[in-house]
Amino acid sequence: MKFPAEVSGGQKQRTAAARALVHEPAIILGDEPTGALDSKNAQGLLEAMTELNREQDVSILMVTHDPQSASYCERILFIQDGVLYKELKRTGERKAFYQEILDVLATLGAVQDGE
Repeated sequence: MKFPAEVSGGQKQRTAAARALVHEPAIILGDEPTGALDSKNAQGLLEAMTELNREQDVSILMVTHDPQSASYCERILFIQDGVLYKELKRTGERKAFYQEILDVLATLGAVQDGE
């Protein structure tokens, strides 16, 4: 047994996610929920959140800078300088949606660079 200060960031994040999921909430708020997780645990968490959304109608509001994590979402709002820049809605497979996200990020990067 370890005290909270003795566990890794990933262990803390997995524990927080489990606490959030076990109570069957109507909404889950996630601020970079996969930030301290390895890819296997991140994928597992994102799949669990997707399942909750689809099967139990749990709303999930997630803030992330990770296009891979964002690709699990059904709707994405891109915000730049506090203003809504772009909205994407997923209509097909996750892999295609991931590419759409990358395309928007590339455009956003070009706008920031003054192109």
